[in-house]
Amino acid sequence: MAISSEVLVVGGGLAGVTAALSAARAGADVRLVSHKASTLRQASGLIDALGYVPSASAADADDDEGPLQSPYDGIDRLRADHPLSVVGSDALRAGLSTFDDATGDSYRGEHTDRNALVPTVGGTVKPTARYPASVAAGLASDARPTLIVGLRSLTGYDARVVADGLRASGVPFPVAGAEVSFAADFAVDASLTRLATALDRDEPLEDGDGAATPAREALAAAVAPHLDDAGGPGASAARVGLPAFLGDDHPEAVRTELAERLGVDVFEVPGTPPSLPGMRLEDRLYEALDEAGVRFETGNPVVGTVTDTGGDDGRVDHVLVERKNQRVPYAAESYVLATGGLVGKGVDSDREAVREPAFGCHVPHPDDRYDWFVDEPLGDQPYARFGVATDDRLRPLAADETVQYPNVHVAGATLGGADVAREKAASGVSLATGYAAGEFAADATEQST
Repeated sequence: MAISSEVLVVGGGLAGVTAALSAARAGADVRLVSHKASTLRQASGLIDALGYVPSASAADADDDEGPLQSPYDGIDRLRADHPLSVVGSDALRAGLSTFDDATGDSYRGEHTDRNALVPTVGGTVKPTARYPASVAAGLASDARPTLIVGLRSLTGYDARVVADGLRASGVPFPVAGAEVSFAADFAVDASLTRLATALDRDEPLEDGDGAATPAREALAAAVAPHLDDAGGPGASAARVGLPAFLGDDHPEAVRTELAERLGVDVFEVPGTPPSLPGMRLEDRLYEALDEAGVRFETGNPVVGTVTDTGGDDGRVDHVLVERKNQRVPYAAESYVLATGGLVGKGVDSDREAVREPAFGCHVPHPDDRYDWFVDEPLGDQPYARFGVATDDRLRPLAADETVQYPNVHVAGATLGGADVAREKAASGVSLATGYAAGEFAADATEQST
């Protein structure tokens, strides 16, 4: 006997979670299944709705329009097959509202339609519609002198390089970088998660002389001598940016104590994986699923679909989920497919073709693989837009452009038509199409009863 629900969401990233919340709040009985850990854990935790509109010539990303003051300003100039064009600005607003409800006080930016500019570890500023509370004191629109701090034991993050990049990008504030030593205990064990745990627990750390100091006090003592290095005469730092390791379970308490000890605001600079802001976001979104009554399970892939044998319209009757080497049927009235794109293997390719492996949805692409890319590294790469094409209710289209599965709705990076890395639109596409797909799935369920 199949495990049944009214709506089955396949995929546990931002699009899948948003679809599940959207369908549940529309009154549907919802289950979510996902295979691998969501890409949220590898992401920066920033919610980029739409930061740039690719140039019409598409010859070079340097010609793109942006950064946009508001993500809504650019939607009407995107390609017709772009997912944000398909679902429209109202779906983006609704998706962001769903996100705000789920994340509560842990995120900022809901008070305005304008994008905020957030410094990143790459020394750039990223246009983003929502950002963690832990980065709020670091916005690039703030003119206060800023000190960026790195730890000598951390590889892949050099505070002086970050500061140089920010100055080169034209930020309106004095900024300098400083590398500090943070407790001898971490000389060979300096993963971000280990540092976060030490700060959460305020663990006593031994210095080189054998004395023990609580972790938060030790970090503040390492940073304090550099506060006057923020960028020229009279430019003592009014805020300090650190790598995003300021606690996992208690980030606000860690940040508050550091700010009190230093006498300046403290913020995190979002960085590379593993991402504490991404992990915190994942935890909060799954708590929201639980609160909404969505049943979810992870670690089990969808390995096939079975269409309705009693009809000829191609409806999916049930999917097969692999659990402990057995194929278990999961049945639903409607399905949301949100397994990710090329990076997350929700869309896969080899030398011969591009395919969507879970449901077997058609993925349009040139027959000749040499037409999948262009020579210019920053040019308009066709492969970046590979994904499932849909109708206006996000139902997948077959090669002949008819609806392939009438009770399947596609969301997030599984959709084609967007170059989200170039457009800084990954979260916007996931939230807008996740919300819309959840609504469509719940609506179809209601009509069938």
